[in-house]
Amino acid sequence: MDTRFAPAPELPSFVEQPLLDALGALLRPLSRLAVAKGLPYVTLEEVLKASMVEAAREAHPGLPAQRSVSRISTTLGLNRREVTRLTRAGDADAAPAALRRPAPATELFTRWRTDPSLRDAGGWLRPLPRLGPAPSFESLAHSLTQDVHPRSLLDELCRLGLARLDEASDEVELCDNAFVPRGDESRMLGFLAENVGDHCAAAVANVLCGGREHLEQAIFADEISVESLNQLRQAVTAQWQQLLRSMVPLLEELIEADRVAGRAADRRVRIGLFTYAEPMPGSTAADPPEVRPAPLRRSRPRP
Repeated sequence: MDTRFAPAPELPSFVEQPLLDALGALLRPLSRLAVAKGLPYVTLEEVLKASMVEAAREAHPGLPAQRSVSRISTTLGLNRREVTRLTRAGDADAAPAALRRPAPATELFTRWRTDPSLRDAGGWLRPLPRLGPAPSFESLAHSLTQDVHPRSLLDELCRLGLARLDEASDEVELCDNAFVPRGDESRMLGFLAENVGDHCAAAVANVLCGGREHLEQAIFADEISVESLNQLRQAVTAQWQQLLRSMVPLLEELIEADRVAGRAADRRVRIGLFTYAEPMPGSTAADPPEVRPAPLRRSRPRP
């Protein structure tokens, strides 16, 4: 299947297909992360717009505020009001209503958890009949939105590991886990932002300057077996340990030398190593196991 991003008719003629293909390749894994975490499109769109406004401001430094808004508007094709809203740092009221409102599945999850009428006498969250008058999952869904079918909301909640459907009783049960990242996941997302962000920044800087301002290289190979990949991972891990043992003392020596010499220590550096493997196109090998949500836990004890 051709996964290239085809240029839309309204795109400027100077926008080349290789650029769109490169952006598509970068955005696809980020889109998978957003979908897996239930992030609505409007939120991701807002992040992208804010990032582009920031990049446009950096491309036109030193301009007065009024001229800066006009220049950014011209550069990005956004209207001036939108640019002004996005440049108001820290103004929570500037966020559009669509952004402030969570995705329908998230909103339903929150309503169910916080509505006292949906708990039993002991305070436990009650399983709800999937269909029928209130209290039911169908009625709860309709009370929040008429734009999304209750079954679609149910499927999304189940996909995110926030609810389960008991096929025997046709009851929906909310899982006892909060819709927030756990501590380990927060750290992993932080590593993703920092490591991949710097890697991408290095590659983009090399493209824009037409040179090799940053070291950004890779070795790749096709036609390798799973058994060989396991051996390769062990070898790469050993290489990383060796790199770690040599680079950390060197960095400490350089930092101390800068301090003694009184040099301006106004730079940061990140040194990384990564591997990635997947089945080749047309391979009959099984795909990697799908990453699924944490095991479901019941909302209340069952007899």
